[in-house]
Amino acid sequence: MSISTSDTTSASTSGATGGATQTAPAAEAAVVAMPFAKALNAGLRAAMAADDHVLMMGEDIGKLGGVFRVTEGLQAEFGDRRVLDTPLAESGIVGTAIGLAMAGFRPVVEIQFDGFVFPAFDQITTQLAKMTNRLEGAASLPVVIRIPYGGHIGAIEHHQESPETYFAHTPGLRVVSPSTPNDAYWMIQDAIASNDPVIFLEPKAKYWMKGEVDPSQRALPLHASRIVRRGTDVTLVGHGAMVATLLQAAALAESEGTSCEVVDVRSLSPIDYAPILDSVRRTGRMVYAQEAPGNVSVGSEVAATVMERAFFALESPVIRVSGFDVPFPPAKLEGTYLPDADRILEAVDRSLAY
Repeated sequence: MSISTSDTTSASTSGATGGATQTAPAAEAAVVAMPFAKALNAGLRAAMAADDHVLMMGEDIGKLGGVFRVTEGLQAEFGDRRVLDTPLAESGIVGTAIGLAMAGFRPVVEIQFDGFVFPAFDQITTQLAKMTNRLEGAASLPVVIRIPYGGHIGAIEHHQESPETYFAHTPGLRVVSPSTPNDAYWMIQDAIASNDPVIFLEPKAKYWMKGEVDPSQRALPLHASRIVRRGTDVTLVGHGAMVATLLQAAALAESEGTSCEVVDVRSLSPIDYAPILDSVRRTGRMVYAQEAPGNVSVGSEVAATVMERAFFALESPVIRVSGFDVPFPPAKLEGTYLPDADRILEAVDRSLAY
């Protein structure tokens, strides 16, 4: 299988420099069905082939290919000077990536599990996010930090976190999360091409989900939201792994006579509100669902913005469905903690009851 990229662009965010435009050879393959993890692998390979300044760093990403095998085969293809196995030291990995970026490289860092990102939190929020602003634009920091996140895999403590709000709250960082293999393939290339630091959140529960990847036609721009299912009665909004759950809920609602529209946010900072607001103005109702706790969350921000910008179109209050405001529970309780289609449908019913 041969997959290559076309033009890569990204938008700018407040407090960060603009994105780079990268040109690669024309597409050489037709639509291919592959798992989410393999689509990421293909996107990383395409980015590395297109630009020899792209390199990867992380724990066990080389010979092992990462714990989820996302980087499998890349060290054998590009060598151990471009795909580096690092010590177990997240702060050191990110700090090194910052230095490499200032020297002209485009590092892609893998954090092995979501809960392991916190030792690098200071480097990310105090240095990576602020360096370009601190230097008044004299240097850009094209660093991508890949973070497998979320639940549904029955893992132990520190392996099923949803830390997106911390990073979306931090000016100077772009934060994105694909929900399909095609988005994974294209968004990782766009993230690498950006001249700004990008937190790239990968819903680990979807690594084995198969879907079509079209290497001949790029998906939406990196920071664009997307309507993935049309409906007329209620708008369901979410990101990452939750999009599949929203689609499941929408299918069940349709069997009961309720038409739900589903919007995939895709980018958590900046957020593209146009498709969300357009949908809400047509349906008059909105439910936001996420795995992360609801308090001071991405869902909270979207709900507040919709209330501000589309208040007179709403027929009922915006309703949020989320993980509970407690630490992620042991595996046997994750089914209770994580929102499912039933909890989303309950919120739909409450929205329609007004």
